[in-house]
Amino acid sequence: MENLPEWLLALMAWLALPQFGLSTVFLISIISATLLPLGSEPAVFGLIKLNPDLFWPAILVATAGNTIGGAIDWWMGYGAHSAVDRYKGHSVHLKALHWLEKLGPKACLLSWLPAVGDPLCAVAGWLRLPFWPCVGYMLIGKFLRYLLMTTFLLWIFPSSA
Repeated sequence: MENLPEWLLALMAWLALPQFGLSTVFLISIISATLLPLGSEPAVFGLIKLNPDLFWPAILVATAGNTIGGAIDWWMGYGAHSAVDRYKGHSVHLKALHWLEKLGPKACLLSWLPAVGDPLCAVAGWLRLPFWPCVGYMLIGKFLRYLLMTTFLLWIFPSSA
């Protein structure tokens, strides 16, 4: 961690304070799961790097926040018929819809993917796929992403202590 700029270390230390740490991860995870381009992995990694005893709480809080964000995407998609109707009939649109309708809620396992995961949740809502099964599959996919990514980052950047 000695290779990181001083300002980044200070920011990571501030966000890792007990009064901000897990709540910050939760909020960042919700926001990053909406259609806004923001990644929550650096916040999760930073918190765990500075507080290794928070590994499981951080993974679970990030998973919960990101799943709630995916559910928000589902509801946005549920109400977005008019915005999507202008793409109706386009070949890529038809293929994607057919694929999602074929997979059903299981397609939400891919909600962890960058760039396509969040819109996938919105399209699942637009297609009126069942809410709770979609949320369940989002939860599984997002939990595995945080667990694997954080474990991988900790393996690449081990503690110097």
